[in-house]
Amino acid sequence: MSKEQLEDKFLTPTKFSMEIECLVKRSNGLISYIEAVVTFCQENEIEIETVPKLMTKPLKERLRHEAERLNYMKTRSKGVLPL
Repeated sequence: MSKEQLEDKFLTPTKFSMEIECLVKRSNGLISYIEAVVTFCQENEIEIETVPKLMTKPLKERLRHEAERLNYMKTRSKGVLPL
C-alpha cells in the first residue's frame, strides 16, 4: 500500500481540522465550530474523547474563542486588550 492510500484510511489532525473548517464554511455561519466538531464525530462514529488528539492548534484557538464568547469558559485576562 502506498503512503497516500494509508493516509486516506486514517484521520490525521490536519485532515480533521480541514473537515471541520469545511463544515463551518459550507454552513455560511449557521454551524459553530463546537457544533461542527460534534456533528462530524457523530457522522463518522468518532468518540468525542479522542477529539483533542485530532485538533490542530489553530482549531483549538477558534474553539477556545468561541467557548469564551458563549461563556462556556472563563475569558483569559492575559494579553487580551479591551476593545
